[in-house]
Amino acid sequence: MKELNKAFSRKRERPIKVLQFGEGNFLRGFVDDMIDIANEKGCFDGDIVLVKPRKGGSLERLRRQECQYTVTLRGIVDGEPAVRSRIVTSVTDAVSAYEDYERYSGYARLDTLRFIVSNTTEAGIVYEESDRPDMCPPDSFPGKLARFLYERYRYFHGAPDKGLIMLPTELIDDNGARLKECVCRHAARWGLEKAFFVWLEEACVFASTLVDRIITGYPEGEDQQLWAEWGYEDHNIVTGEPFALWVIESAKDISGELPLSQAGLPVIFTDDLKPYKQRKVRILNGAHTSFALASWLAGNDTVLQSMEDELIHDFMCRTVYEEVIPTLTLPQKELEDFAQAVIARFQNPYVRHALLSISLNSVSKWRARCMPSLLAYVEQTGELPKHLTFSLAALMAFYSGTKRQDNALLGERDGTEYAIMDDGAVLDFFAENCRKKTEEFVNLFLSQKTFFGQDLTQIAGLEAQVAIYLADIRKYGMRSAMEKHFN
Repeated sequence: MKELNKAFSRKRERPIKVLQFGEGNFLRGFVDDMIDIANEKGCFDGDIVLVKPRKGGSLERLRRQECQYTVTLRGIVDGEPAVRSRIVTSVTDAVSAYEDYERYSGYARLDTLRFIVSNTTEAGIVYEESDRPDMCPPDSFPGKLARFLYERYRYFHGAPDKGLIMLPTELIDDNGARLKECVCRHAARWGLEKAFFVWLEEACVFASTLVDRIITGYPEGEDQQLWAEWGYEDHNIVTGEPFALWVIESAKDISGELPLSQAGLPVIFTDDLKPYKQRKVRILNGAHTSFALASWLAGNDTVLQSMEDELIHDFMCRTVYEEVIPTLTLPQKELEDFAQAVIARFQNPYVRHALLSISLNSVSKWRARCMPSLLAYVEQTGELPKHLTFSLAALMAFYSGTKRQDNALLGERDGTEYAIMDDGAVLDFFAENCRKKTEEFVNLFLSQKTFFGQDLTQIAGLEAQVAIYLADIRKYGMRSAMEKHFN
């Protein structure tokens, strides 16, 4: 059987327009897949070079296939299971910033280059004072980018049309602004000329972006079957879900240069991505956090099992539609369409999302994802949102354990221990207080300003209602308590 390469994919070489810091599954199954579709539809006409920004590891598998690979998206579309596979040909080369520095840095002098895309993990956009301009390359991603941009600035003598558009996808707030700040700090510490700062400001764009797609990576155990179906070997397959969203915020309109939305792709250009971030955090992430711990204690192990459980499914839907969406500012239809897409994603039979994975750091997650909806609901209606209120009691029940093991607190479900993972201060609090009487336990938890940033006992009726819910969970068990209050 033939192995996938450029001859097999019949790749058409295009001008290199994108330098991508990060060769992992996410960008290959998200950005590179989108650009490939835009190329096919005649909207973009550009190739991508992947940069391995870290030491170690190898590009051998990608290079052996000349950077050609298959993206397979599997999930629920319009209520039916759907699978879409395509060979992505938008990537033309892969280079290591460390092992092949000269070839990597040479792309700074490429006339056609216009975009820098990155996914260097949330810890990637940090300022490292130890980075120096004579390092080949500097260690941090912002340090690498600062030197790369400076080399480009010098080579093209500060030409305003040779600036680049930065599109970071790291999952931190204001990722573009954070990246620009780090680059400018390096430039200042290195004593670079003032004209370079002017070029950064006027010729370059540091966009902030929000990305959303579950990428499940290489299909271990399924590859042989897929090769047989396709008629070729591919050792770089990327699998993921059909849903995708890319929101790009910039002061300058760059939609004409990156016309992905014209290709029918789910890309939104805006001057304010905060409403979209809020929608994702409160609906998608908030739904996860609101039902996951209750569902685990009710006997489910995964999100898919939760969606097949009528009690949990109804709880989640009522949380989203009745308590979260009414507090958001985007148009109602847009919010409801997004919620429907979220539910379809939760029902994806190809994604096994463990509830215990979602449970990690649930106290801080509840504060960021659920508390804003609860507070907004109370402010708007003068009443408590009963499902979000119940999620607090479910959290307290899930975190109830007195036995520590390594960096975890051990809870118990049906006689079997499970690990509760959170910051040490959180685990210490629950280990010390979870066996106290229900009312005292609730009062101590809700009044912890270090957990919530405020004293939640000051919200009228919240403490009493959480105590009622937690008492019933302790007395009857999670499923019976939910049936009592929500069935």
